[in-house]
Amino acid sequence: MGETASMYKYGFRIRTRSGTPVENLVVQARDRAEAERKINQIYPHCEITECRVIHSTIGDDGPSLESIISLISRQSDEDK
Repeated sequence: MGETASMYKYGFRIRTRSGTPVENLVVQARDRAEAERKINQIYPHCEITECRVIHSTIGDDGPSLESIISLISRQSDEDK
């Protein structure tokens, strides 16, 4: 079996073909070239003015199930 390819998040700032600036576009891709292809599929003939890799650590995606359960438990204890 082949290796699983790593996916990265890329943040873009672009200018559409009509000249409108668009910021904070985020796509997930294996590399920068694939990310740029995805942006160009969504915004044909756009100008990419900035591209950056978005580094996130595990846990940055939002609260964990344990933290949500803990919060609910604390709130119901306070209501009593």
